[in-house]
Parts: sequence; structure tokens; C-alpha cells
Amino acid sequence: MQRRLCSAILFLEAIVLGLSTPVLISVESVDRAQALWIGIGLTAACLLTAGLLRQRWAYGLGWAIQLAAIALGVLVVPMYVLGTIFLVLWITAVRLGRTIDTDKAAAA
Repeated sequence: MQRRLCSAILFLEAIVLGLSTPVLISVESVDRAQALWIGIGLTAACLLTAGLLRQRWAYGLGWAIQLAAIALGVLVVPMYVLGTIFLVLWITAVRLGRTIDTDKAAAA
């Protein structure tokens, strides 16, 4: 369950980070190449990490993505808020998923 919840959060975050690319270019006037590397890079990282969550170390990548989303606030100020929201969702998914997995294992 933890993997499913965390994957769902990463998929939703991939959409938000992908949509940050046009904002970086048009609203914040970030260089187009830099904006594409940041936006598409973080989107790809989310999708790749969601697929790798079978491995325990991939959760560390998930934490790094949460920090990178908040750090994106340096370029796009609303990302401070969105990044923090996704961090809270990530923490909830990790904790709740772990609890559900533990309870299922105890019941079995």
C-alpha cells in the first residue's frame, strides 16, 4: 500500500512540475533551455522514481524530489506552497502506507 500511495503522489506531482515549465518560461522569464531542463527533468524524475519504488532506496529519491519541488520556489514563488503541500502528502503517504502494510502483515 505504501508503494501505491507514494506512486500516486509522485504521478500527481509530475503533472504539477510539468506544468511549471511554461510558467518558468512565460511568467518568470527563465531561459527556455533552463526551464525545460528543470521542468521536464523533475517530471521525468517523478515518473522514474514512481516506477522504482519497489526498491527501498527509491524512497530516498522521493524525498529528494520533495525538496527539489520546494527549492523550485526560488524561481517560481508559488512552488514554495505547492512543494510544501506535496511534502505533506508524501509524508502522509509514507506513514499511512507503512501503517497499513504493517497491519496487513500482522493480520495475515
